[in-house]
Amino acid sequence: MTAPLRIVFFGTPDFAVPSLRGLLAGADPVVGVVCQPDKPAGRGRQLMSPPVKSVALEAAVPVLQPDKLRMPEFIEGLQRWAPELIVVAAYGKILPKAVLDLPRHGCINVHASLLPKYRGAAPIQWAILRGEQVTGVTIMRMNERMDAGDILLQREVTIGADETYGELQTRLAVIGATALTEALARLQSGTLVGTPQCEAQVTLAPMIEKEDGRIDWAQSAIDIARRVRAFHPWPSAFTFLNGKLLKIHRAHPTNDAVPGPPGRVASVHYGIAVATGAGAVVLDELQLEGRKRLAATDFARGGGIRIGTLLG
Repeated sequence: MTAPLRIVFFGTPDFAVPSLRGLLAGADPVVGVVCQPDKPAGRGRQLMSPPVKSVALEAAVPVLQPDKLRMPEFIEGLQRWAPELIVVAAYGKILPKAVLDLPRHGCINVHASLLPKYRGAAPIQWAILRGEQVTGVTIMRMNERMDAGDILLQREVTIGADETYGELQTRLAVIGATALTEALARLQSGTLVGTPQCEAQVTLAPMIEKEDGRIDWAQSAIDIARRVRAFHPWPSAFTFLNGKLLKIHRAHPTNDAVPGPPGRVASVHYGIAVATGAGAVVLDELQLEGRKRLAATDFARGGGIRIGTLLG
């Protein structure tokens, strides 16, 4: 019987929680957790702990939250934990060589794409934006380059036609945790083998900014509907209505020809149909600045939008 491995887990947001819970339920001890520092959130701007920190503390696992990974005091704390393997899931920073070289079994990462496609901070959003029908999770061995290490294990999934970033992220988080458990079993049995990534097939998934959610009505209806899905629940696709921010939470494309320039509201009866550069987008759920989220039919019934209104 193989000896259990001392594992240190690096992760921060909700995506990382199923992987951490899976490790905590396993035979290998999680001797420490590293996550991003607490950050102010909400209207009161109170400091909020990352989801991973909350899970770790519930399990009585010590937590480190360094501002910088190269700080000597952090490296010393990590060395005291004496990890034999480091597992990373959506931590949010690139690990320096001093961390990568510390555990004898190296560092492995749970990444939400089928590498080498969509290396970077926002693989799920970019997969939806670019109209991918398939994505998945990769367990990879980490090196000093971003998401460039050998592929250890992959699991493929189909992206639902109406699936949002939030919904797909929840699914992939669970699939990633299961894949991680399998990878650790293979590591213990000596059957975990890496395959180098094909550099010719690399695509990037850079970080998403709030401004990326702004809708350009001159784009096609299909591209706009993808943007709505890719940026829900954050940062939300948005436009402007009479100078006020209007978030679009749900929408779908239609090939129906509608009159008027891009951004003009053509119908308010069964959803709010808006002209685009190609086809029309039907807004199904939206939220005006300072108001609650509403179905489009209820929003239109309230008189907030009319045929001929120009959005943007």
